[in-house]
Amino acid sequence: MLRRHLQYSLSWLLLLGFSLGSPQPSAAAPYFEDGFLGLTQAELHAKLGMPQAVRDRKSALRLFTYYPITDWATYFSKLVSPENGEDVYTFTRGSTEIRYSFSYAGDPTDDSEHRPLFVRLVDIELSPSVPMAVLPSLIPEFRPSSDSTAPAFRSNIWVLLFKGNPSPAAGFIVKEQGKEQLDWRLSYQLFSMRGLPDRLTPHALIDRIEIGAQSLRLVTVRQRHTHEPMINPYSAEFSRQAATPAPSAKPIPVPQYAE
Repeated sequence: MLRRHLQYSLSWLLLLGFSLGSPQPSAAAPYFEDGFLGLTQAELHAKLGMPQAVRDRKSALRLFTYYPITDWATYFSKLVSPENGEDVYTFTRGSTEIRYSFSYAGDPTDDSEHRPLFVRLVDIELSPSVPMAVLPSLIPEFRPSSDSTAPAFRSNIWVLLFKGNPSPAAGFIVKEQGKEQLDWRLSYQLFSMRGLPDRLTPHALIDRIEIGAQSLRLVTVRQRHTHEPMINPYSAEFSRQAATPAPSAKPIPVPQYAE
C-alpha cells in the first residue's frame, strides 16, 4: 500500500513538474475590435463552429479550390502548408448570401507539425452585391468610424477605411517587408467588381470586404499615387456631400467663323 502511494505521489510530482517547466501555448486574443484578427484557428472554431469548407488559393489571382472539411482534414491538408487552407463559413442574411473566408499566419519560428495558426485576414464576399450604406447592418464585424476625419482612401475599384489605434502585436500577422518599423491598424477594404463611380455615393455597390491590418504611414508615403484621400464615406459630411447635385458639365465652346 505504501509502495503504491509513493508511486502515485512520484507520478503526480513528475506531472506537476512537467506542467510547470514546459512552456504552455498562451491563449490568443483579437488585436482589434473586429474580434477575429489574431485569434488562433482553434479559438475561431470555438467561436463559430467548424467551417463548412476549406479553400486553397491556386495562384496570386482569386482562383480557389473548395474542399469539404472532412476531405481537407484527412488528405489535402497534408499536401500543402497548413496556412494555405482558408476556413470558409457561409451565412444567409435577408436575401444576401455572405461567405466568410479566414486566412492564417503561422509562427515562422515554430517548425512543429501542429504549430498554431492565427487569423491574419477576413475575406467577406456578398452575393448579390449590396449598396455601401447597407454593409454595417449585414456584417456585425464591420463597424466603420462615423468621424469625418477618419482616414479613408479610394481607387476606381475599392475604398479603404482605417479605424482605431495601432496594435503593437498586429505586426505578427503582416507579411510586409520592414513591418517592424511601421504601425498596423484595423482596416476595412471594400471592393466593387463593377468599378466605383467617380462621384461616390452611399448607393455604390460592394461585392467584397477585407478585414485586415494595414499601415496608414505605408499608404500615405509609399502608396500615395494609388490611394486617393477622401472624406470618410460613413460620416455625416459625406452624406451631405453626396446629396448635393453634381455640377453640370460645361459645354465645349464652338468657335464661330466668319463666312
